[in-house]
Amino acid sequence: MEPCTFKNLRTRLDKTQKELAQLLGISIKAIHSYEQGWRKIPHHVERQLLFLLSRLVNPNKNSKDCWDINQCPEYRLEKCPAWEFKAGDLCWFINGTNCNGKTHNSWADKMEACRNCPVFAQFFENEEGTPNHG
Repeated sequence: MEPCTFKNLRTRLDKTQKELAQLLGISIKAIHSYEQGWRKIPHHVERQLLFLLSRLVNPNKNSKDCWDINQCPEYRLEKCPAWEFKAGDLCWFINGTNCNGKTHNSWADKMEACRNCPVFAQFFENEEGTPNHG
């Protein structure tokens, strides 16, 4: 995630740097460093930030499930944690999902694929600061 995207998402959440630091359980210095580009934004921080925004964008969770959107075959569903936990709107948030029949080696790999997925886009495509490019 780029520093400008991080700052845009913080603004979209309507949080000050101090409020976001408290919400994420990190220091305000970390927030400053991420927004200035002095420190790389850790994957767990990106993940939590995107989760919070997804709840704000879609508070009623009235989105289609990923397995319906991607028309996943039954054999793939049996091994998918999003299916197991009935979290078809949060497949991008859950590690170990079997998108395109394979799991991802890292959060970075997963997010690269998710940013091009219609499930992820249903939350973020109309949002300012959409995390489309890392």
